Amino acid sequence: MLNTLRTIVHEVSSADNLNSALQKIVRRVREVMRTEACSVYFYNSETSHYTLMATEGLNPLAVDKISFTYSEGIVGQVGLREEPINIDDATSHPKYRYLEAIGEDKFRAFLGVPIIHRRSMLGVLVIQRAERQRFNEDEEAFLVTISAVLAGGIAHAAATGSMKGFPDGHLSLKPFEGTSGASGVAIGQGIVMVPPADLSAVPDGCCTDIAEELAMFEHALTEVRESLTISAQKLACRLPPEELALFDVYLKMLDDKALTFEIRHRIESGLMAQTALRQVVEEHVNRFEMMEDPYLRERASDVKDLGRRVLSYLQASEVSPSQYPDNTILISEELTPAMLGEVPQDKLLGLVSQHGSGNSHVAILARAMGIPTVMGAVDLPFHKLAGKQLIVDGTLGHIYPSPSDELVKHYLQVIEEEKAFAKGLEVTRDLPCVTIDDHKVPLWVNTGLMTDTVRSLDRGAEGVGLYRTEVPFMVRERFPSETEQERIYRSQLEAFHPRPVTMRTLDIGGDKALSYFPIDEDNPFLGWRGIRVTLDHPEIFLAQVRAMLKASAGLGNLRIMLPMISCVFEVEDALQLIHRAHEEVTAEGVTTSMPEVGVMIEVPAAVYLVAELASRVDFLSVGSNDLTQYLLAVDRNNPRVANLYHSFHPAVLKALCHIAKEANSVGKPVGICGEMAGDPAAAVLLMAMGFNVLSMNATNLLKVKWALRRITLTRAQDILDKVLQLDNAHVIKSTLELALSKAGIGQILQSKNLLSGNLPPSAS
Repeated sequence: MLNTLRTIVHEVSSADNLNSALQKIVRRVREVMRTEACSVYFYNSETSHYTLMATEGLNPLAVDKISFTYSEGIVGQVGLREEPINIDDATSHPKYRYLEAIGEDKFRAFLGVPIIHRRSMLGVLVIQRAERQRFNEDEEAFLVTISAVLAGGIAHAAATGSMKGFPDGHLSLKPFEGTSGASGVAIGQGIVMVPPADLSAVPDGCCTDIAEELAMFEHALTEVRESLTISAQKLACRLPPEELALFDVYLKMLDDKALTFEIRHRIESGLMAQTALRQVVEEHVNRFEMMEDPYLRERASDVKDLGRRVLSYLQASEVSPSQYPDNTILISEELTPAMLGEVPQDKLLGLVSQHGSGNSHVAILARAMGIPTVMGAVDLPFHKLAGKQLIVDGTLGHIYPSPSDELVKHYLQVIEEEKAFAKGLEVTRDLPCVTIDDHKVPLWVNTGLMTDTVRSLDRGAEGVGLYRTEVPFMVRERFPSETEQERIYRSQLEAFHPRPVTMRTLDIGGDKALSYFPIDEDNPFLGWRGIRVTLDHPEIFLAQVRAMLKASAGLGNLRIMLPMISCVFEVEDALQLIHRAHEEVTAEGVTTSMPEVGVMIEVPAAVYLVAELASRVDFLSVGSNDLTQYLLAVDRNNPRVANLYHSFHPAVLKALCHIAKEANSVGKPVGICGEMAGDPAAAVLLMAMGFNVLSMNATNLLKVKWALRRITLTRAQDILDKVLQLDNAHVIKSTLELALSKAGIGQILQSKNLLSGNLPPSAS
C-alpha cells in the first residue's frame, strides 16, 4: 500500500493543472482499490457549495456541472461531520439525494472521506460500487490516508501557483504559518538561497545561456567521475572486489542515458542545470522507491547520492543568486547571518526561513534591522517560491505566495496606515508615560544589540528591563572572555546612563543554543537551561558577573536579573556567587557598588513562591513569553500548536494578577518583559494589575505610551475586572478591544486588527 500511495502522490505532484491531477487521483484510486467508481468533490467556501470536479465511473459530462449545498446529500454530510461515512446502501441513507445527471443509480456501497488541510475543508473523496457491502476497515483507512496526504499536496500547489486551473473560491486556503521573527509586512519577490548540495532546496529556475548551463553540467559530471575513480583507487587495498564494484555502478549510472540524457534535455528546454538535476533525480528516486523488489528500491539512495555529488560541483560556480531585485524576500530552508550579508541591504525587504525560531541569530538581526521575518514555516515548499510574489506578515507569522490583487491591496493599505500612524506617534517620544488620572508607568526596553540601544534611545526609553547577555555568546564561536564581556556591558551601561540597565545572566538552553557548547536533550525546554546551567558552571557565572560589576564602575546603573528560577535555593546560591564576585572585583581595586538583584518569574513554580523570592531580592520581573508557554504547555516556536499560545488565556491573566498582588503586598517592585508588555491592549491590563514597569521591544514603546496616556487607571481597572470574569481567551481579547475602542484608543489596535482579521475571503 505504501508504494501505491507514493505512486499516486508522485503522479499528482507531476501534473501541471488541476483537472489532470484530479483525474489521475480518481483513476489510480479506482484501480488500486478495485472499485467501480471514484469521484472528487471540491468545496467552495464562498458559495458553500460542493462541485463534482473529477470522476471515473460516473457520468463524465456531469463534471463541473453538478453542485449542491454544504448540507445536501451524503457528500455534504461527510463535510459537515468531517469524518468518513461508510455504508452498504447509499439509497437507504436519510440524506441520500438522487441526481440523474451523475449516473450513480447503479451503485449501492458508498465510502466518502473529507479532504481537509489545516482545518480547512477542501472537498470530499468518494468511492462506490454496485454490490451492497460496506468497504472494509483496511479500505477505509487507506482512503483516509490518501485523502490526508493529497490534501497537503493540493493545498501547496494552489498556494504556490505550481498547479494551474483552480476555480475561484474552491479552496479555502490559509496562509503558510510560521512564527514571528520580526514584526511588519513586506511585499516582494521570492529569492531562494540554496544551501550547498541539498537537492530538495534547489529552486525552480530558468537559464539565460543554455550552452553555459550544459557546459557547467558536463564539467560537474567529469569532476564526479574523477572523484569516484580516485576514491575507488584509494580504497582498492582495503575493500574486496564486490564492494569496489559499487563505484563501477555509480560510474555506469552517470553514463546512463535515462539519467543524464533527461537532464541535458531539460537544460536545453531552458531550465537551470541545478533545477533539471533536481527534477530528474527526484523522478528516478520516486520510481525506485515505488518498486516492489527491495534491492531495486534501495537503489534510490544511490541516485540521491549521485545527485548530491553532481550538485556540489554545480554549486561551486554559483552557490547563491548574484542579482537581487529591489524588493527581495530572501527564502531558505535555514537562513544564516552570512546569507543576510550577501544581499544588498537596500534591496532586502523580508525574510522567510523554513527552520529556526524567533530567538535564532537571523531573527535577532532581523529585529535589529527592522526587516519583517517569519521563522519556522515548516510546511512551506520553499524551493517552489523562486521568482514568485510573496506577502510576508512578520507580525502574525504568515506567508502568502502568489497573493491575489485584492490581498495585495489590503496589505498595501496596512503598510501605509502603519507608516502614517508611526509618524504620528513621534510626538509622544519625549513625553512621560502618565495616565489621564496621573498614574505613572515607566516604559523600559529589551535589548541585546547596539542597534537595539540606538532605537531604544530614539524612542524615549526610560531604562532597560532586559538586556539579553546571551547574544554576545551566540554570535561567537567560543565563550567571550571576561574582558570582552566587560567592554560590551560597559557600552550598554554608558549608552543608557543614568537610566537603569537590567542585565539577565546567561540564559541558554531551550531554543537558545551555543554551537560550541551543545546541550543535547529530548526536551530542552524542561531541561538544563538558564540558572541551572550557570550554577552548575560557576566559572562561567562568576566571570560574567565580574564583567558586569567592572563595567558598572563609576556609573551605578547596573541591575542583575536571574533567569528560570524555580526554587529559593537557586536564588540563595546565585546571591552567594554574586557577593563573591563583588569581593573579588573589590580586591582587584575596582570601586563599584553592589547592584540590585532580581529574579525572573517565568515558570509556574515561581508563581507560587513570589513572597518567598521577593524577601531575598530587590525586585521581580515576569518573563511573559516563557510563563505563558509553561502555563499552557505550548511551545510558542512550534507553528503546529502556536494557535494555542494566547497571552489572554484566563489562566495566564490570573497568574499575572497573583504575581503583582503578592509582590506589591511585600513592597517589592515588579515589572514584566515580553510580548505582552509591548501589546498596547495587554499593557492596559498589566497596568491595572499593578505592574510597576513594562519592558518591551523598542518598536512597540511609542504605541504603548500613546495608549496609556489616553486612559485612566480607574477605567483600566474596571476593564480588568470585567475580563477576569470571562473564561475564553478569544472572548477576552474581543471584549478588551471593544472596551478600549469605547475608551477612545481603538486606533492603536486598528493595524493589528487589519492583519488578524477582515482579510479578503480568498485569504482568510
